[in-house]
Amino acid sequence: MGYNSHETRLAETKAPYPGTSSAHSGPTPFGRGAGRGRWAGRGLGAGRGLGAGRLLPGAFVCVAGGLGAWAIAAVSPGTSPLLIAIVLGALWRNLLPVPGRLSPGVAASSRTLLRAGIVLLGLQLSLSSILQLGPGVLLVVVLSVGITFVATLWLGKVLNVGSVQTLLIASGFSICGAAAVAGTANATKPKEEEVATAVALVVLFGTLMIPFLPFVGGLLGLPQKALGMWIGASTHEVAQVVAAAGAVGGPALAVAVTVKLARVLTLAPIVAGISLHRRRTEPKGAGKMPPIVPLFIIGFAAAVLLRTSGILPAGVLGAAQTFQTMLLSAAMFALGLGVHIKTILHSGKRPLMLGLLSTAIIATVSLAGTALF
Repeated sequence: MGYNSHETRLAETKAPYPGTSSAHSGPTPFGRGAGRGRWAGRGLGAGRGLGAGRLLPGAFVCVAGGLGAWAIAAVSPGTSPLLIAIVLGALWRNLLPVPGRLSPGVAASSRTLLRAGIVLLGLQLSLSSILQLGPGVLLVVVLSVGITFVATLWLGKVLNVGSVQTLLIASGFSICGAAAVAGTANATKPKEEEVATAVALVVLFGTLMIPFLPFVGGLLGLPQKALGMWIGASTHEVAQVVAAAGAVGGPALAVAVTVKLARVLTLAPIVAGISLHRRRTEPKGAGKMPPIVPLFIIGFAAAVLLRTSGILPAGVLGAAQTFQTMLLSAAMFALGLGVHIKTILHSGKRPLMLGLLSTAIIATVSLAGTALF
């Protein structure tokens, strides 16, 4: 749904699936009237003004789903709890009815837990470790993120994909997957189906890269460290990077994770830039503007500086990483509940094509940079 003629057709389609009066009113995975409107507005704000009792059922389900995904990943080497959580949520959403009373808690979880997880993600980033990559590698990271982000925005216009949908895809594919999609969503006004489509595309193409990059790297004869650099500079999710580089070997994994975390570091300035652009371009009276720098981005930056200071013991960092994984898994389960196959089909082939081209761009740019440096 991102281009005018398509939106018109959707507006004329009645009740595409249970819980909506029309496709134009916005999809909801939780029953009639729940979660309508913008993802960053009424959908994610569903818990505001409600008692804790209204939030607990949905929040409990998301935490349970996240812990279940974490437990599955713990006994399945090479798998990501974040990806498992999204898949579990999506399976429930598409195969079984989701009670409407879960809506407020799920909506709150998909925002609050995700933001908390992103803040704790900063504790994995040490500026000193990233600077040790050297100027050449850092240049590859900046070019990979920057070129992919800008090119995806341009291609979105060419393909006539909606501007907000394009922005979500550009952020997710160039920076750090679903976390970047969610961070961008908090600085824009996406519809629920736009967020769900972007997350689903990240999962789809990032998962395909897990076997593809090691295979192609082997054909090209790339050394382990070079292949790790390519994987880290191009693969969408941190978890997908770990899965792909882990299949190559220890040296590849160490480089890939560091390079990927350097890409994650660009989340703060890009989200801040998006917020600032929206404040300058949105007409007056268009609604509440996001802060120039969202609070969770400030927390993320503070966590990076705290990790860089070296004052936190290894035990604290390990516990924080485990807690961060649990938070993000619960949030991904909540996002998975918004991944509806009919929604993706309604969005048409153009977002799918945009995701494919964006993946091809970042893989090409990062491979060229790897060859040079």
